[in-house]
Amino acid sequence: MTRTQKALRGALIAGASLVAMTGAAHAQTLTPEQQQARIEALEAQIEALSGQIADLKAATAASLKDVRQVQSQTNVSIANGKPSISSGDGAFSANLHAVMQLDATWYNQDSNLPASTVGRDLNSGTNFRRARLGVDGKAFKNFDYGILLDFGGSGTDGPGALQEIYLQYNYAPFKVKVGAFAPNLGLEDAASTNGSLFPERPAAAEAARGLAGADRRISLQAQAVGERWIVSGAVTGAKTGDGATFDEQLGYVGRVAFIPFKGYDWLTHVGVNASRIAQPAQIAAGGAYPITVEDRPELRTDGTRLVSSGAIDSSGARHYGFELAAQKKNFLIQGEYFDIALDRRNKPSNVTDPKFYGWYVEGGWVLTGEQRKYNPANFAFDAPAIDKPFDPKKGQWGAWELAARYSVLDVNHHEYATVAADRVRGGVQEIATVGLNWFPNSVTKFSLDYLDVDVDRRDASGVQIGQSYKAVNLRSQYAF
Repeated sequence: MTRTQKALRGALIAGASLVAMTGAAHAQTLTPEQQQARIEALEAQIEALSGQIADLKAATAASLKDVRQVQSQTNVSIANGKPSISSGDGAFSANLHAVMQLDATWYNQDSNLPASTVGRDLNSGTNFRRARLGVDGKAFKNFDYGILLDFGGSGTDGPGALQEIYLQYNYAPFKVKVGAFAPNLGLEDAASTNGSLFPERPAAAEAARGLAGADRRISLQAQAVGERWIVSGAVTGAKTGDGATFDEQLGYVGRVAFIPFKGYDWLTHVGVNASRIAQPAQIAAGGAYPITVEDRPELRTDGTRLVSSGAIDSSGARHYGFELAAQKKNFLIQGEYFDIALDRRNKPSNVTDPKFYGWYVEGGWVLTGEQRKYNPANFAFDAPAIDKPFDPKKGQWGAWELAARYSVLDVNHHEYATVAADRVRGGVQEIATVGLNWFPNSVTKFSLDYLDVDVDRRDASGVQIGQSYKAVNLRSQYAF
């Protein structure tokens, strides 16, 4: 019997006793027949009260049984195409994930380019950029976990690699995460590639995140997230799948972002991010510590990198990044600037530490009126919610979005210096992109993009090895 039942039964019995004593006080004035009738009435009341106690006990037991059944049962669902399994009390869950991103690209290059031109014959064709399978979920309410494998690649499909595996402890507003994952390192870096404006991140963002962050990075990260701010920091090492070294890289990354102004259907975003390679990876017993700053031209059907600083023997490196974005209903504009610097190791006189930079600005206009979602977990923008999923019978066509971007990545440093050892002729890459995104529903996306690429790069002898070309890319995506 529960404490509540015992208290109620005691109160009923006390009440009955009080009635009995009151009746006894007046018993002297009643006839024997009246006394007997009163006793029988009291007994009937006590019997009725006992019945009510028994009913209450049975109802309470049934309720407890129902609660235990709900807590122990397993719920299976497919919400928005995502299969999910969870316990009745919500303490445990497992969500299945799959991503298919198939690119079909046509490169329009000048014919008869010199043999020295970097990427003189880029591969027009197809590529599974991402082909991922994984599971994530919750354990013991406060722990999150995730495992993700990727069979896609840059230029060629991969045999399968560990893309992400992590464990995270949540104690609001704090989160501590350990494993292999992309630490939070910028506005474009934090955004999901499934809902991004373009098929690839801007080259400058990729070059900066590649120093101490990026995918598959083994990290320990701590975050604090408020309603309008986020503070994140991580200690990072090598990437899963990296070759063996004599000593692995040691780095640090950090980000602070906040929403200074916000209204019903608009907001502004401001942030800073930074990374530091405190100890580059040692790849040779004699002490080689190379760091390379580079990226591909914002497509991966051909994996050639058209601009690259080359491997620079370094004692460390760092980057600073600045974020700015504004959203008003179905309009979004955002941009970032990155300043990158390397510290040469054992540099001779008249040789300086190389510095590079890059930036981008991009925007989107959802023609069908939906607003891109602002993710409060990582302070980045995601795909728009689909108000009217594709259904021709109902005259519904999903969400349509126009997008545009201009990006610059400059990995030249003193390219015309008189001291040859001081020169870094990595090249300057400028890309203008326009695109059309179609979201038939929450798990499907098609993107058609046109890229105008210009690369100005010279070799050690001063000969132009860059080029200008156009590219058209069609991406088909299914992700849940």
